[in-house]
Amino acid sequence: MKTFLISDLHLGHNGVYRFTHQNTGQRIRPWADNAEDGDRILMERWNSVVGKTDRVYVLGDVSIARSAIKKIADFNGRKVLIKGNHDIFKLKDYEPYFDDIRGSHKLDQFVLTHIPVHPESLARWTQGNIHGHLHTNRVMRKTWYGKSVEDRRYINVSVEQLNGYPINFEIIKKGMYIQPVF
Repeated sequence: MKTFLISDLHLGHNGVYRFTHQNTGQRIRPWADNAEDGDRILMERWNSVVGKTDRVYVLGDVSIARSAIKKIADFNGRKVLIKGNHDIFKLKDYEPYFDDIRGSHKLDQFVLTHIPVHPESLARWTQGNIHGHLHTNRVMRKTWYGKSVEDRRYINVSVEQLNGYPINFEIIKKGMYIQPVF
């Protein structure tokens, strides 16, 4: 059994396919023009890497529309939902599709959340925070000389960071995951 992570599926959300990156103006999800096509492509990409018995941590924002939650049933794996700011429906709406539903979770030496945790909380988790919510953005920090740089303690697994494919946790643990530059 393998363990995968992904965030911000936004199933059923047409608007996310029109969102653009603030710096480049490029669409953040260029692989589709609408939720119907995008949801199908996300499922195909997910199922191409995730097996039926693999564990997948979905770090929030499964669906914008209550009616689209059921689409997650067609996605392979045993799923755990870490609730996000758009997971606003009753637990009974999510329970048929997820083995567990949580606010956060400690996995190995990482804390899994939807929204990045405060930097002062990281020392407790040692390695860092795997999160979503930021889509194409990253958690930044200031160097002692005032330059803004990516804070490597944070790993963003939003769909846009992963080109729609869940990422194998082993890649993250081994430090082999390099996030794309937008």
